[in-house]
Amino acid sequence: MKVLLLGATGLTGGLVLSGLLARDEVESVIVPVRKRLESVHTKLHQQEMDFDRMEDHAGLFAVDVIICCLGTTIKKAGSQEQFRKVDYGYCLKAAELGQAAGARAFILMSAIGSSSSSTIFYNRIKGELENSVKGLGYSYLSIYHPSLLLGNRPENRLGEALGAKAMPLINRVLLGPLEKYRGIEAGKVASAMVNETCSLASESVAEQVVQIREYEDIVKLSDQTA
Repeated sequence: MKVLLLGATGLTGGLVLSGLLARDEVESVIVPVRKRLESVHTKLHQQEMDFDRMEDHAGLFAVDVIICCLGTTIKKAGSQEQFRKVDYGYCLKAAELGQAAGARAFILMSAIGSSSSSTIFYNRIKGELENSVKGLGYSYLSIYHPSLLLGNRPENRLGEALGAKAMPLINRVLLGPLEKYRGIEAGKVASAMVNETCSLASESVAEQVVQIREYEDIVKLSDQTA
């Protein structure tokens, strides 16, 4: 199968890339980038592009599965407007191009608490994106709702670093309906995405499927053996 991965330079996206390249089910991984990665692999096909002109590379999106781990922070983006441009605009454009090119599945990294009616800007944008992608009618759509992602990020995020240190203790008291708020290792999220993607190589989807993946589901998927 052919897979297109957005956000390969991020914490989870980088782990997803490594996982996909190691799987026999995956024939090739197409990675749109602003600047080429140092990674070299026979299955890896990088395409430098201006993300404001993704439609100029519409042919890249003719794949079996698109995985979208693309995202930024308001601090890094510089403004709420620029944040929305990346986390909503770029992600939705990729989904639209994939749908038009015949991709049958879209796997989206979102976040716990996402809701188009949220008073929290970040959660609202994530929720609006989910609604828009659902409206495209993919045969298979899987939306991941992790809480705090644990792992070594390329850039320093002080708030997340402090949260990560406290998370092992906090996770112990997040039980029952609160379990979905547990911090989770980015490696587990990545493994779940890779396992889910590869499972589609042998599965046919007869009708539209929309999956919402929260903590327990993500952990189970990550533990599946190839």
